[in-house]
Amino acid sequence: MPRLLVLAALTIAVSGSAHAAPRPALRLSPELQPLSFLVGHWATEKSGKTASGTTSGRSAFSIETGGAALLRRDHSRLKGADGKPAGEMDQIMLIYSEGGHLRADYSDGVHVIHYAKVEVKPGRSVVFGAEGPVGAPRFQLAYDLTSVDHLSVRFLGAAPGQAEYASIAEGVLIRKPPRTRHGKARATAAAQASTPAQP
Repeated sequence: MPRLLVLAALTIAVSGSAHAAPRPALRLSPELQPLSFLVGHWATEKSGKTASGTTSGRSAFSIETGGAALLRRDHSRLKGADGKPAGEMDQIMLIYSEGGHLRADYSDGVHVIHYAKVEVKPGRSVVFGAEGPVGAPRFQLAYDLTSVDHLSVRFLGAAPGQAEYASIAEGVLIRKPPRTRHGKARATAAAQASTPAQP
């Protein structure tokens, strides 16, 4: 009996130490590594412009599926041209590699956009392009790291038959430490690792 108790105690001790061990930092796959500058938590530095008013909110890019995907989660607060609240919305976008090409799928619960063309300047900027079938609108979503902690965002659209893109929304995000469950800010290794030495 004492021997069983000792074995049980050792099992608990080993399993406890295994659970206490820090998890290894997640790394992006080689295909997604050029987009590492996006990883982290961001918030609007000041209200961004939309076609019908302004927007503000927060955005987070997290490493998912063992580094094979980036997931963007947004929460936005909208105001009309008169400055009055015009609603809130949540958005997600999954960025991944398929057949050696970067892709991204966006949804806000109503609209879905499939970005099949992605142009990247590693560690600096990315432009997602979506072109649907004939007669469908076209979209572009661009992120540009203007400094270590500032990210310019532009969302453009072109109506069917129009060659030129028009601005739908644009603004500047500033990097923020994520918040714990108790509301205190903390830095993350993922965010620090994603910050390039030079923008």
